[in-house]
Amino acid sequence: MQPPNQPQQPYGGRPVDGNPYAAGPGAPAPAPAAPTGNPYGEQPQAPTGNPFGNPQGQPAPFGGGAPFAPAPPARNGLALGVLVALGAAIVASILYGVLLGSIEREFGYAAIGVGFLVGFAAGKLGGANPVTIAASAVFSVGAVYFGQLIGYAMVMANVAHVPFSEVFFDHFDAVTRAWKEEADFMRYVFLGLGALAAVGGAKKAN
Repeated sequence: MQPPNQPQQPYGGRPVDGNPYAAGPGAPAPAPAAPTGNPYGEQPQAPTGNPFGNPQGQPAPFGGGAPFAPAPPARNGLALGVLVALGAAIVASILYGVLLGSIEREFGYAAIGVGFLVGFAAGKLGGANPVTIAASAVFSVGAVYFGQLIGYAMVMANVAHVPFSEVFFDHFDAVTRAWKEEADFMRYVFLGLGALAAVGGAKKAN
């Protein structure tokens, strides 16, 4: 017997306090719960740092986790090497000539140092370009030759008691003639050794 004022449940169901739609025979299914949080599901994290990284554990392209490092630009030191060889030859010829003029005698083995200096400077700044090496050898021969002319001019200027510039520039033909008259086989050998030393110096620099 139902108590008074107590609504009877159809189909023999049991009353549920406060919920007229409680589960029972023939009761409607409850509505799905509203999603909480991100309605679009889990999203990948925003990339930080390297844009080419490996987000969310995905395999990186080409088997690496970072982009390829760009190759350093190739050094094109042909023009620089030739200019450096020429500058070094000028400086070395002056130093060599001052040395010969100061001691007032020939010092052929210094030609090797002249050639090495020219080749090393050119190779250090211009690289191991074959043209640079060849230019170093040619310029070293010129440096040795002009260095010896400077030495001759200094000696002749001291003997004549005239300025060096007057002998070297105004009587350059007399200086070269004196060089040829006293040139022997070993002098030409030292010219060749200067060229070989330039090649060795250029290779040593690289």
